[in-house]
Amino acid sequence: MDSSWGSLLEDEQQLKELVCQAVDRALAEGVLLRTPQEPSSSDVVSYAPFTLFPSLVPSALLEQAYAVQMDFNQLVDAVSQNAIFLEQTLSSTIKRDDFTARLFDIYKQVLKEGIAQTVFLGLNRSDYMFQCSADGSPALKQIEINTISASFGGLASRTPAVHRHVLNVLRKTKEATKILSNNPSQGLAWGIAKAWELYGSANALVLLIAQEKERNVFDQRAIENELLARNIHVIRRRFEDVSEKGSLDQDRRLLMDGQEVAVVYFRDGYMPSQYSLQNWEARLLLERSCAVKCPDIATQLAGTKKVQQELSRKGVLEALLPGQPEAVARLRATFAGLYSLDMGEEGDQAITEALAAPHRFVLKPQREGGGNNLYGEEMVQALEQLKDSEERASYILMEKIEPEPFENCLLRPGSPARRAQCISELGIFGVYVRQGKTLVMNKHVGHLLRTKAIEHADGGVAAGVAVLDNPYPA
Repeated sequence: MDSSWGSLLEDEQQLKELVCQAVDRALAEGVLLRTPQEPSSSDVVSYAPFTLFPSLVPSALLEQAYAVQMDFNQLVDAVSQNAIFLEQTLSSTIKRDDFTARLFDIYKQVLKEGIAQTVFLGLNRSDYMFQCSADGSPALKQIEINTISASFGGLASRTPAVHRHVLNVLRKTKEATKILSNNPSQGLAWGIAKAWELYGSANALVLLIAQEKERNVFDQRAIENELLARNIHVIRRRFEDVSEKGSLDQDRRLLMDGQEVAVVYFRDGYMPSQYSLQNWEARLLLERSCAVKCPDIATQLAGTKKVQQELSRKGVLEALLPGQPEAVARLRATFAGLYSLDMGEEGDQAITEALAAPHRFVLKPQREGGGNNLYGEEMVQALEQLKDSEERASYILMEKIEPEPFENCLLRPGSPARRAQCISELGIFGVYVRQGKTLVMNKHVGHLLRTKAIEHADGGVAAGVAVLDNPYPA
């Protein structure tokens, strides 16, 4: 933590006044969530949890994360187009993980029928932590890449003003200017707008697949508002609505309430609990259409933990990105240790190592949404149960990243401001658009910093563990 905040955390009266200022500014800027009590209504809202001060991030690591994002965009796109790689990589997982198997069934069905869409859109977020090396220097290590419903681009666009305000109140105007401008929601909207334009129907809509109880609606509205400013209209519907009122015409154009849909943007559909039988049928209908899906089912599969683990194997990146040694080197530099738990000698060895030194590993299932990983004693118990079962193939092992903790103050609605030892996770938003085989857009469009107290092993902002933050370049 920057020593210039350290003394500020000591002055209780000043801290109290500063918290009031920060919360009011967050509300004024639109750093908002619906309340847990009323997740379907915006009648009563509150501020999204955030840090009182921005957190130190080494400039070199921030630049490295930005520099590799276009490589990750290209890699995800390459994986999504490689049916043989996806089938081989996920063959053991789909035998034991029902959710991945259901997604894969839809993927195979669509491949067999013939993919109708010709424009492909990726809005992803690659997440990193800063590994504290033996010599004390930090290194950028990827935690995961989110290829579906990568959230907080909207709220992250609004938090820089809050931290600038806090520093200005403290007369730290020079420090306030160091907080980077950040507008992921605009960049994510650019991608959707480009895909909509290439689809080529001026009256077609963007369909946002939303959850009925969506606390994070303002994050999504930020992107909707950017699109409306370009005269691109967005409708919000649930999977159930698609099932009841969605249809395909003879050319496999997607119609919703009789209106043509150009782009389907998923902010739902990344966890098993979000699918009923009716919802699975709706997802298949959407996938069979020629509308641009964000993501299409292949890109969602490309974001699974098993694919992440397989990409770290020697020679795999080179095969997927031939003739691009610089990109391969940039990608590989961010990889943490990743280990398969498939049945066989390799998986047995990984389990033996993890049971011998559980503090060095994390056990990850094929799940998005935060709060799913197992650590320490919980991981040991799970591995003891799984080690002789084929079910272990639905997990991967990952080297545990150990960042250096720092002090900050965490603000949450309904709770007193809390000074805590913290660690951060940096996300970089990426956007790409492909038409046929041609990549017509590939860019990074902003960042997200989330910070949590060190006692919380797993989980993000939506899971109620991490809070929003901004990098303070060091």
